[in-house]
Amino acid sequence: MGLVKGSFTPIWTGVPRSVPVRVAFAYLTASVSLGTGIGLLWRRSAALASRVLLVYLLLWFLLFRLPLVFQNPIATVSWWACGETAVMVAAAWVLYVWFAGDRGPGFAGGDKGLRIARTLYGLGLIPFGVAHFTYLDRTVSMVPGWMPGHLFWAYFTGVSLIAAGVAVVAGMYARLAAILSAWEMGLFTLLVWGPVLVAGPSADDWGEIVVSWALTAAGWVVAESYRRDPGWP
Repeated sequence: MGLVKGSFTPIWTGVPRSVPVRVAFAYLTASVSLGTGIGLLWRRSAALASRVLLVYLLLWFLLFRLPLVFQNPIATVSWWACGETAVMVAAAWVLYVWFAGDRGPGFAGGDKGLRIARTLYGLGLIPFGVAHFTYLDRTVSMVPGWMPGHLFWAYFTGVSLIAAGVAVVAGMYARLAAILSAWEMGLFTLLVWGPVLVAGPSADDWGEIVVSWALTAAGWVVAESYRRDPGWP
């Protein structure tokens, strides 16, 4: 999407317009996404791909996401953007641990790395849940029309994401919370964006679909980290 549009796709937004060679930067970012995505499909290249993806996402989080919170700490969108990237970083970190095992730096590999990744994932889920309340009308409108009790589902999904995030961070029923949060994001992708995909999505819809898909995959990866030992590949 980034290569076709020649600009930043939703997950890579936040770059100030004052940044020099901004268009070239957008193409670089798109190339990293494409290259690491392809690299993760093969076992031989997965270790390198996970390293590159983790470093790039982590830098993005520190340089272009956290500053948004300092600029406008009471805006939900600032925290949402941080949460979105934190979930992606968490999944990339788990992949890095799986493929690098204990060969990475002490704080990044092995059990320590997994603990950091899970904490980031849990913290990332909380703004998702909060956004269900601060953007309640938008949340209600996205509940499929055939489902009764739209307001109930808006509240329920918001509360469940916050609860899952707290559980993962606190380490209480963390595996169950991670699994259920992955299921929730997966069902959201299927029920909300599935019909849009079938009907023919717009350019903006494609961005939302891809992000929702990627977040679901990230949740799945983190949930799996509770079941498998580091370095299982």
